[in-house]
Amino acid sequence: MKNIALFLLFVMLANTAGYGQTAYTYQQPTVLEDGWKTNNLKFQKVDTARIYQLFSQLQSGENKLHSMLVVKNSELIIEEYFNGHSVDQPHDLRSTTKSIRSILMGIAIDKGFIASIDDPITKYLKQPVPTKNLDERKQAITIQHLLTMSSGLDCNDWNKKSRGQEDRVYKKKDWLQYTLNLPMVNDPGTVANYCSMGVVLAAEIISQASGMTIDKFAEKYLFEPLGIHNIQWAHTSNKEVIPSAKRLYLTSRDMAKIGQLILNQGKWNGQQIVSEQWIEEATTPKTKITGIDYGYCWWNLPFKVGDDIIISKIATGNGGQYILVIPEMDMVAVFTGGAYNSEEDKLPFAIMSKVLLPTFARER
Repeated sequence: MKNIALFLLFVMLANTAGYGQTAYTYQQPTVLEDGWKTNNLKFQKVDTARIYQLFSQLQSGENKLHSMLVVKNSELIIEEYFNGHSVDQPHDLRSTTKSIRSILMGIAIDKGFIASIDDPITKYLKQPVPTKNLDERKQAITIQHLLTMSSGLDCNDWNKKSRGQEDRVYKKKDWLQYTLNLPMVNDPGTVANYCSMGVVLAAEIISQASGMTIDKFAEKYLFEPLGIHNIQWAHTSNKEVIPSAKRLYLTSRDMAKIGQLILNQGKWNGQQIVSEQWIEEATTPKTKITGIDYGYCWWNLPFKVGDDIIISKIATGNGGQYILVIPEMDMVAVFTGGAYNSEEDKLPFAIMSKVLLPTFARER
């Protein structure tokens, strides 16, 4: 995957003075009444050649990027949209929604709706209850197991033979009941497999514990404090699904607020939205999925820049939806895209590795 992304980038950046290329004109992001301060790229005291080269190619050739934003030192300095997308257009976040649900779980614990991440899910999830494949190990599944993808249920989105693979679940009438009825294939906490339905169960736990649907809970405790108002909840399935199973649509600027919240250890404009302890816990590796460190729905991905290894905290979604938080560089990058079920959705990683991180690393 990495090699394909790098190849795409190298093709994009090759022959920069080639026929038909459009020169890129940088514009400082506009100040809107959304809580963001902006600044000019030229004031960053970095060599911007790679950035200009990148955008010249992006606006001249075909690509599946929809947006790219960079926040540096709490100021929005790069904001570009492609292929007809715009600043006020909410985008389907796909699995990036999981990382936001993780923040909501932290808030639910902070507010006292949920006592502990180590509580069994049966303490809060009163309905439905398992009716098939009854197994005493199901009583040992905790909230933490759901958020670390280690419930032990036969649920693996990356294995089409898994009974809990998300596309198979989408065909069922009651997603929650079907998931709870899956057979156990591992002891809880022993093996991590990427399982979307486990995080849906976690969202339903927040709803049942708080007495609020997940969208109302998110609006009150997360989005309103962040000044996020342009929100949609939906799903690509043609079935009517409960709020806990729906995905978020947010603008790229609002995605960047989520990243800044992580970077600032749970604070936005001086207000503690979610506890610093939860942010630390959620973004610290707890297990590995396909060899990559994973916390509570937040990935830890290393980038090599020169002789240095820089660790990023990342929310990811199919098609190229990314929130990348680089604490060491006080930076947040956001990408949205339409490369669904395609290796082209890894292009932002190559852009980070070969353009953005080398450019701003010299500023440290």
